[in-house]
Amino acid sequence: MKIAFLWLFLASLALSIPVIFGLLGTTGLVITHNLGAEFDTRDLNSLISQLFSGMSSVPLMALPMFILAGELMNTGGITGRLVHFSQTLIGHLRGGLAHVNILSSVLFAGLSGSAVADTSALGSMLIPAMEKQGYTRRFAAAVTAASSVIGPIIPPSGIMIIYAFIMGVSPAALFAGGIVPGLMIGGGLMLMVAFLARRYDFPVASKRATLCEVYQAGKVTFWPLLTPVILLGGILTGFFTPTEAAGIAAFYALIVALFILRALKLGELPRIFLRSAIASGIILLLIGASKSFSWVADQVGAAQMLADFVLGLTDDRILLLILLNVMLFVVGMFLDAGPAILILGPILSKVYVGELGVDPIHFAIVMCVNVTVGLATPPMGLVLFVAAAVSKEKVETIAKAMLPFLAVEIAVIFLITMFEDLVLFVPRLLGLA
Repeated sequence: MKIAFLWLFLASLALSIPVIFGLLGTTGLVITHNLGAEFDTRDLNSLISQLFSGMSSVPLMALPMFILAGELMNTGGITGRLVHFSQTLIGHLRGGLAHVNILSSVLFAGLSGSAVADTSALGSMLIPAMEKQGYTRRFAAAVTAASSVIGPIIPPSGIMIIYAFIMGVSPAALFAGGIVPGLMIGGGLMLMVAFLARRYDFPVASKRATLCEVYQAGKVTFWPLLTPVILLGGILTGFFTPTEAAGIAAFYALIVALFILRALKLGELPRIFLRSAIASGIILLLIGASKSFSWVADQVGAAQMLADFVLGLTDDRILLLILLNVMLFVVGMFLDAGPAILILGPILSKVYVGELGVDPIHFAIVMCVNVTVGLATPPMGLVLFVAAAVSKEKVETIAKAMLPFLAVEIAVIFLITMFEDLVLFVPRLLGLA
């Protein structure tokens, strides 16, 4: 009876009720029912208090600013410059445009931190270009979707800011911890493309660029690419907080787009601000609802029940970590990354960090990478639907073409799970872990 609200929440998802209404509806029902006892308005007041406290936090001010910075960069003509720069570097390789797609995602990750923005912006440009060069449309869409999950892993990352707020972990440490896994996924995907290119004789995108051409391409992308350097340098050295960094990022993106690249007009700003405000409002309301959900779960002892169940299965640490990956991978198929972290983070961390002694930064990165890869897995992967919309290809055919790349990403997940130094090396190097 104590965990009946969890089943109610799962039922709401099965009925395609929006996550936020499922969270608020099930928690409200539990409070008003009060587990069979007489209704107490103090419990309802506490629930509402949790909802508003989840949204009114100073650290969360970073999120709307990072979203605004991403919108400004996306609208400011950055995408084409990144693709051109990537092509001058590796376009001469066999399977060049597929490599360019992946490298562009790595560079784009440091600007937007969004898998959906990556798929939409790069996909609309590279999928038609790859098709013209002889790639199948489903393969082009699969490469785009697979590489776009790097966006929320390489900092700055919106989901890491959310996790840091919910779990009380240092955002700088999470940003540092995501660098190596993000680069591992990018490198692994490029190795898979190289293997497939030899096997299927993929075309070469362009002749090898001269040093002068590389310099010219790098010169026009220098200012945008300086964004992650400023942000990460400032955050990781402690020069400014993530919240301050987000404000600086938004202001810097505005200056670059308006005055340096001159690819953004003043008339476009109201639309950009509106989109950013709507996206921020949705995320903040979701965070507040999940805070209420987590509070109810804590009140009824759901976390302890899960801990007792998981630890009762086996006492082997490796098997329990494998079980964690399987659980998160399945969850990622049905829930977006943000809700998955908000709902499961507080519960699972009590099992793995509290009971098993897993390093909190290591656990956070494993969880973030897992649910991010879930964005590109059927049946509910949001990135798959965006790739399908951009490419006009069926979700099923893209998912099938993605299997080799998905295998790479799963392999990286297990590597960072088994070898925590892959995650903790950079944070330790910077004195953050």
